[in-house]
Amino acid sequence: MSEHRDQFDESEPSDKSDEFGESDPFDDIVASETDRDPDLAVIEAGSRTLRAQAGSPQGDPVPARPADPEVDRALREVETELSTRWGETKLEPSVTRIAALMDVLGEPQRAYPSIHITGTNGKTSTARMIEALLAGFELRTGRYTSPHVQTITERISLDGAPISAERFIETYQDTKPYVELVDAREEYRLSFFEVLTGMAYAAFADAPVDVAVVEVGMGGTWDATNVIDAQVAVVTPIDLDHTDRLGGTPGEIAGEKAGIIKQGATVVLAQQPVDAAQVMLKKAVEVDATVAREGMEFGVVAREIAVGGQLLTLRGLGGEYEEVFLPLHGAYQAHNAAVALAAVEAFFGIGAEHARTLDNDTVRRAFASVSSPGRLEVVRKSPTVVLDAAHNPHGARATADGVSESFGFSRLIGVVSTSADKDAKGLLEAFEPIFAEVVVTANSNPRATDVDALAAIAVEVFGEDRVVVEPRLDDAIEAAITLAEEEGEYAGAGVLVTGSIFTVGDARLLLGRR
Repeated sequence: MSEHRDQFDESEPSDKSDEFGESDPFDDIVASETDRDPDLAVIEAGSRTLRAQAGSPQGDPVPARPADPEVDRALREVETELSTRWGETKLEPSVTRIAALMDVLGEPQRAYPSIHITGTNGKTSTARMIEALLAGFELRTGRYTSPHVQTITERISLDGAPISAERFIETYQDTKPYVELVDAREEYRLSFFEVLTGMAYAAFADAPVDVAVVEVGMGGTWDATNVIDAQVAVVTPIDLDHTDRLGGTPGEIAGEKAGIIKQGATVVLAQQPVDAAQVMLKKAVEVDATVAREGMEFGVVAREIAVGGQLLTLRGLGGEYEEVFLPLHGAYQAHNAAVALAAVEAFFGIGAEHARTLDNDTVRRAFASVSSPGRLEVVRKSPTVVLDAAHNPHGARATADGVSESFGFSRLIGVVSTSADKDAKGLLEAFEPIFAEVVVTANSNPRATDVDALAAIAVEVFGEDRVVVEPRLDDAIEAAITLAEEEGEYAGAGVLVTGSIFTVGDARLLLGRR
């Protein structure tokens, strides 16, 4: 990485007196980060609505199905073969099989350094921001995230873009003989997620990439991705999700997620519940890892709503970065940006080996290029239709705050379909204050919550008069748009489609984002 050192900004010496600047006043960040609800100036609803209508970035980072019928057929064959394996919700908690696959593949995951990301919410957005920052400093990146919004190829990206269908198929065919070899040896066949993880690591080595940005599938200790030895471990906010597998408290869940923290690594911690933070810090001490905490060593200094996103001042491990435009909505995305920046600084040794900042202009350009499909994404105007993949109460609360702040709708109609293993009631309760009415529906995933069951929960939360039931998602979106239009063309009503990444993916296709 020495060839990239000249892109650090040494024009201003660090004002810190020690490794993480304990002597530098940071009270404002600590105060605002502690409750994750920074005080912002009140912005008029009409002004917010006009700004929200700036629309989404040009181009779509989500790939369409292959235009070539033969390539599409071959991709569907791969998808069909993968679907015969254990799905992502059926797990045997160990890394035995994936380690065996890495062994026969020649340990491709050790061919490049990695940044490993765990947490409950915000992992994919943070991964995309880290990827953009690394690319800004001319590093070739590989990114592995899950689940996908529309197309399976989204999960494996090179140089900021999903790999082509042709390359995905080729990677699968190259990996398949080794997968079958491991299948024959092990008690259980490799799962869907384990095969994809092996494919990603092999594709990154083949590229080759300078650095891999890897999001866990679930947990950390026994997650299939956890065969890398990442020098930077990132932990986004932890809350209750997958409680049947990870634990019933944030602290118990943190115990599983702390498994990605390796000997001598740097741990970048987003703001956490107290019990989760304690677990993470204890793990860091055990493995002699350096810790950078949001609200202490880094954080969001200031943020304000801007056209199409928000304008930030971020405090990194090396100093402040001003006038950073982030084309994403919601306070939680600002916090994700702070975490991503600290992770990249840590990767370059800032805050430990080097007391300097990254080049500010490069950081600004990188953040300005970020997109995160299905995260408060505007896909239609008049009325405005927003998609968000919130699928648990913690994510729903962040989304509700983001919608209220960035859009200022006079009346908001919700379209909701959840997965059967999620806390649907908690999610609906988070949205109840901002939804005038909710249209309950189902997405195309077999795990979607039964419509009647979800409707019963919605009636309990909203009351019967505020609940509409439409079993088909296309009918549900149409019904919501009709309800929004009852306010009149200039009234500022909107529609939010949410509850699951699968709901968002289906809605994107229905609304022409393909």
